[in-house]
Amino acid sequence: MTAIQGVEWKVIAFQLKDEEYAIPVQYVRSIEKIQHITRVPRTAHYVKGVINLRGVVTPIIDLRERFGFPSVPYSEQTRIIIVSIKDFEVGLIVDAANDVLDIPSSSMEPPPEAIGTVAADYIHGVARSGKRLLILLNLEKVLEK
Repeated sequence: MTAIQGVEWKVIAFQLKDEEYAIPVQYVRSIEKIQHITRVPRTAHYVKGVINLRGVVTPIIDLRERFGFPSVPYSEQTRIIIVSIKDFEVGLIVDAANDVLDIPSSSMEPPPEAIGTVAADYIHGVARSGKRLLILLNLEKVLEK
C-alpha cells in the first residue's frame, strides 16, 4: 500500500483495545458477527481455528493476541473481518468494526519512531480523519508467520 499523492484510500476502520485501526477496503471481503470457531491443533496461539463461511473453510486470527494484547471475552460488537490478500482468505477478530472512510493520501504519515501499541513492522502508517487518528495496518506483515 504505497501512498500516491492526490489519491484517496478507502479503508475499513475498526477498534482493537483502545485504538482505531484501518485496512484498505479492497482487501475486505465481508464483515461477520462472531460465530463458532473450530480449533485446529498445533497452530500459533493467535490462530483461533477455522470457520465454515458460505462453504469456504476460513482460518481465523485474533488480532488482539497477534499483537500481544490481553484477551477479552467476545461481545455483541466483536466482528470477524474477512480479508483476502494474494489469493489467501483469512478472518481477523476485532473488538468492533466502525466505519468505511475515505482517507486522502495527504493525511497519511509514516509510523512514528516510538510505537507502543503494535510492532512497527505491522504498521504502514498513521492517518488523520477529522479528530480521529487511525493506525493503518500492513496486512502482508500481519499475516506473515
